[in-house]
Amino acid sequence: MSNPLAIAGVTAVLQRMVDEGLKTDFPPTSVGSFTVTSLPPSRVVTPSNGAEINQLNLFLYQVTPNTGWRNAALPSRGDQGQRLTNPPLALDLHYLLSAYGAERLNAEILLGCAMHSLHEAPFLARDAVRAALSSAAPPGDPLGDMLRALGASGLAEQIEQIKITPQTLNTEEMSKLWTAFQAPYRPAAAYLATVVLIESRRSTRPTLPVRERKLFVMPFQQPTIDSVSPQIALAGGKLTLAGSNLKGQITKVRFGALTLEPDTLNNDQIEVTVPAGLLAGVNTAQVIHSLDFGTPNEPHRGFASNVAAFMLAPQIATAPPITVARGNTLTLSVTSPVGRSQRVALLVGERTIPIPDRPATGPATTMNLDFPIPADFPTGTFLLRVQVDGAESSLTIDTAPDSPTLDQFNGPTVTITT
Repeated sequence: MSNPLAIAGVTAVLQRMVDEGLKTDFPPTSVGSFTVTSLPPSRVVTPSNGAEINQLNLFLYQVTPNTGWRNAALPSRGDQGQRLTNPPLALDLHYLLSAYGAERLNAEILLGCAMHSLHEAPFLARDAVRAALSSAAPPGDPLGDMLRALGASGLAEQIEQIKITPQTLNTEEMSKLWTAFQAPYRPAAAYLATVVLIESRRSTRPTLPVRERKLFVMPFQQPTIDSVSPQIALAGGKLTLAGSNLKGQITKVRFGALTLEPDTLNNDQIEVTVPAGLLAGVNTAQVIHSLDFGTPNEPHRGFASNVAAFMLAPQIATAPPITVARGNTLTLSVTSPVGRSQRVALLVGERTIPIPDRPATGPATTMNLDFPIPADFPTGTFLLRVQVDGAESSLTIDTAPDSPTLDQFNGPTVTITT
């Protein structure tokens, strides 16, 4: 592969190839002396008397990705962001060869000879590249040592040789180019040089060689979760995932960093127990299909479903009765851990008491929450709930047939005293 100097190397080789081709095989004796340059058309020098000189100019006007090579390499990064490979940067170089003449028809003669020279050399031979980039600069060449430095581009050792093909530009495209150049139009021909492969020299993570190949063929059936019920679940409760292609060779359900075996499983529905240790609030579930290849290191990573969200409601674990004097702090225990950055509030009757920001030096999670009760809070007994990121703890309902509060919420409650 080449390095980033390869683009300049291609231009230098083409310039030298056109120059030597005209002088060796097609000496335009009728036009006299001439030069071959690689400048933007707006910088082609015109003598002070306004007369042009005999000159061929090769200008790289566009660089585009090569569609054949850009997807040939494997991904260059692993799942942790580490560099695995150095896939080449594959580029196509678009050139415009324009001719200038000191006399009538000189430009046409030079352009015809140059095009015939490129026709006879449709690719850059490796020996020609080495010779062009290792030879001494011609007298007066401002590149000097730069030309020899391009010899380190690795262009001659590139796995695919660079091919030179003529391109067709219609009148509109040619007009736009010369308008952008801000230079007078001159006879010109377009060429494509493909492909330049530029590869990084950065170190990659080595992998062990493959000792044995094992092929495992199966239909591609990615699991899909369509719905989750209930949407508000409790720790230790059942969660039902409905969808399609849920049953695989080895099926598990992933909750964040936790992976569990399902309780019941079929192709359209999975029932799983919500694990302890999940943070209260918004959580996600995902169906994972692993593959058994019959090797010692099993299982292998297979297919994964979309991620479905559900709410894990906190539950108050503090035993009743719960009593606190106003102006003091009420400490409640909950069944699910609460993260330090989560939004937590205490719902007392129809009033909301947010929890103060917890210090960054405190534990990452906690199951004990401190709520400051305002000094002007009314006294009495109120229904009590804890809200974490929008998920609220549940209330109990009075089911006693003879109770005056039948089918009404009756707990948990807190008594606020003076």
